[in-house]
Amino acid sequence: MKKFIAIVAALMTFAVVASAQPRAIGIRAGYGGELSYQHSLGAANFLEVDAGWWANGINVAAAYDFSVAPVGPFNFYAGPAADVWMWSAENESGLGAGVGAQLGLEYIFSFPLQISLDWRPMFNIIPATGFGWNSIALGLRYAF
Repeated sequence: MKKFIAIVAALMTFAVVASAQPRAIGIRAGYGGELSYQHSLGAANFLEVDAGWWANGINVAAAYDFSVAPVGPFNFYAGPAADVWMWSAENESGLGAGVGAQLGLEYIFSFPLQISLDWRPMFNIIPATGFGWNSIALGLRYAF
C-alpha cells in the first residue's frame, strides 16, 4: 500500500511540474478524504484526478469534466469518471473498480481559491456490479 501511495504522489507531482496550463490542487472531503488535482484542458474542460482514503481503504478517481454553465464566478460542470479502490476489512480484502459520472458546482473567488460541491455516482464493475450513490463531497482547492 505504501508503494501505491508513493506512485500516486509521484504521478501528481509530475503532472504539476510538466505543464504550464491553469491548474488547482487541494482536498475533496466527503465519506472519506481525497487529495485533488485539476488540470485545465482548454477554456471549458478540465481533468480531475483524486487520491483518497476512507475507513477501510484507499482509492484513485479521475473525471473529465465539461463546463456546462459558467456564470460569472460560478461554474456548473459534468463529465465521465472512473474509480479504482483497494480495501481491507477483518477477514477480507480486495480490489474494486467502477465507472460513472461527476456533477458539480464550483465557485471561483477573485483570489486563487476554488470551493466546490460535487456528486460522483458510480456503477461498480469489480468485485460485484451495483450502483454507488453516496459520494457527495466538498472541495477546496488552491488555483495556480
